[in-house]
Formats: sequence, C-alpha cells, structure tokens
Amino acid sequence: MNPAPWRIVGQGLAGTCLAWHLWDLNVPFTITDRAHGGSSRVAAGLINPITGKNFEPSWRIADFLPEAISFYQKIETQLDKTFWHPHPILRLAATPAEWEKIQSKRHLPHATPWIDRDHPIPPDSNAHAAILLRGGGRLDTLAFLHASRDFFQHHQIYQIGEIHPHDPDPRIIRCQGATGLLENQLGPHRCAKGEILTIRHPLLDPAHIRIGHGGWIIPIGNQTFKAGSTYDWNNLDETPTPQGAQKVLEILQKHGIRNPEILHHQAGIRPILRRSEPLVGPHPNGGWTFNALGSKGSLYAPGVARQLTTWLLQNQEPDPDLNLTRFLSHHAR
Repeated sequence: MNPAPWRIVGQGLAGTCLAWHLWDLNVPFTITDRAHGGSSRVAAGLINPITGKNFEPSWRIADFLPEAISFYQKIETQLDKTFWHPHPILRLAATPAEWEKIQSKRHLPHATPWIDRDHPIPPDSNAHAAILLRGGGRLDTLAFLHASRDFFQHHQIYQIGEIHPHDPDPRIIRCQGATGLLENQLGPHRCAKGEILTIRHPLLDPAHIRIGHGGWIIPIGNQTFKAGSTYDWNNLDETPTPQGAQKVLEILQKHGIRNPEILHHQAGIRPILRRSEPLVGPHPNGGWTFNALGSKGSLYAPGVARQLTTWLLQNQEPDPDLNLTRFLSHHAR
C-alpha cells in the first residue's frame, strides 16, 4: 500500500524547491498555496557573496551557492526558461572607515575566493572607494515561482486554498514563511518588512549589481532596476508606504541616482527567526516545517530543501545548524 502524498503548504521559494526535489525522486506530493502575497513573490532574488558592514561572506556560501546555481540551471533546462542571472557585485565603501574594514579582510582565506579587484567609483556616487566581487547574481524569483506553479498545476499537483493552522496531519510540510511565523508557529520571531522600488534610469550601468549606502541596485534588463531595501520590525504588513519609497529614493540619491522613473513599488515581510539562516524539521504540534529563509532564500532554499527531503525519506537529519528540533530545544531552556 502506497503512503499518502506529502502535503506542501506554501509555494514560495521553500515550498517550490522542496517540490522539485520530491518530483525528481518520483515521490507523491501536493501543493496548497494561497496564490497571493509572500516575500518570495516580491524578493529581488539577490545573491551577494560578501555582506554587511563587517564584510563577511554569507553564511556557508561556499557550500550553498554552487548547489543553488546547479539547481536553478537544472530547472531552467527542464522548463526551457531562464531564472538565474549572474552579475558581478560592485561593493561601495561609503567612508574611509568602511574601506579600511574591507581592506583588513580582503586577503583572509574565506574572503579571497569572492574578491575580483578594486574598481572605479561610479559617477556621481558619494562613495569613498569600490571593489568588485565574484559569485553574485539574481534569481528572477517571480518567474521561477510562476513557471514552477504552471508545471505543477499542469500535472494536477498544485491547488489554491488554505490549510487550517492546526491541521495535525503528520505528512503536512508547512513552508509558509512570514505568514507562519506571524501565526506564532515557531515562537518569537524577528520578521522585518522590506520595501522595494522598480525603476527605470538610462544612465545606470547595467553591468553590475551595486551594493552600498545601506541598499542595493539590481539590473533586470531594458534600463530597469530593482532598488531597495528598507527594514521595519513594527509594521508587519505587505502594504507599500510613502515613507518606504522615500527611504529607497534616499539610498538611490547616495548612489547618485536622482529622479528615477518609478515603475513599481512593492512590500514583503522577511521570514526571520535568527538572522537569515533557515530551519527544517518536525513540528511539536505535528507535521513538518521549512521556514526562516530571511532575505537569502535564493541562496539557501535549494540546498536546505534537499536536506529536508533526505530527512523525510531516509530519516537522515540535516546539518545541526538547520535542525529545527535542536533550535526549539535550545530556546525552550
């Protein structure tokens, strides 16, 4: 007698990547999704190898980045579409102190694989210096999610709907992002709202993803760019605000970009429990959970989904850093 299919709830990056791993293994499953909202549909899909004011490589990027790129390219071949767009990262240092921090770390073993060379400062930018990084790019998250949805819908696996928050089915896998965290599925969270502008500006260089001055500018083709982003830990809704747009415009001004044509303004809620480090595992109230991708879902979702798949099918636990059971046990003390 064949077991009942797994029930994936949520078709953001977590649920979609998990679905593809199960599909490749010919494991029966269904996807139930509300078909609107969610940070994955808004996300810029940025993958940046070295992040933050401390100029540190993204957590375990050497492990997760090659797997993520291989995963997306495999799906591209299967669906005959393009989702992954590699771009060098132009990291700007706004001040001499920030540049000194970069200089102090650029020759460290964990940083050198991602560093290309110093780079001229873009015209009109208020930056002090600039450096070019390897390994960056963007995932067209919306195209990836829509194409995957169409594929699974064609195979009668996907359906629009809601799942009761306390459904005890042991084969349910909740991949509900901020929606799940705001329902207190995993206890205290650190979710943060972010707002993004899509702009058109003919003078912006599309050759690089530009990062600095507290934000980023990502080329998406035809003289258009995504720019962001803001952090708001208090107003956790998906409504764009004038204040959010103004903050992004201020970031653009520091990059020397004034009066861009605004094409779109979006907001989403980053699902965060601890930085941008995801967690997977059985939930104490039944079923399984894959959540907390934060702002780096494009980087981590494929590899973490693979480890969760192995846990579901072979009872082989994932890396301890990803284990939800360990996380909940530690925080219950």
